[in-house]
Amino acid sequence: MPRRTPLDRLRELCLALPEAVEQETWEIPTFRVRAKIFAMYVEDEDDRPGIWCKAPAGSQAILVGADPERFFVPPYVGHKGWVGMRLDRRVKWSEVAVVVGRSWRLTAPKRLLQRSNA
Repeated sequence: MPRRTPLDRLRELCLALPEAVEQETWEIPTFRVRAKIFAMYVEDEDDRPGIWCKAPAGSQAILVGADPERFFVPPYVGHKGWVGMRLDRRVKWSEVAVVVGRSWRLTAPKRLLQRSNA
């Protein structure tokens, strides 16, 4: 059985969320709920895989400050509070699931949140 890539694992987490879909945009996989992006799979200039996700106010500074090897301020969306997370070394997929789930909840419409209890 072939080894799952970080994108395979991320895809599994994201698409398990209610009404989540994958759409390629800017030549990268993005994950959306009702047409709004909640996660993006990226590879940096060194081909290191990672994700960019929405984060609650103040979380970006806390996460990046606590573990700058794992978390970073992504370009383009970092000024809006999004957080980047590297997926290439000792990835804690339970932590990725928390970051992705929180981003989905920040993006999903209130009615969907109420209906899904996600």
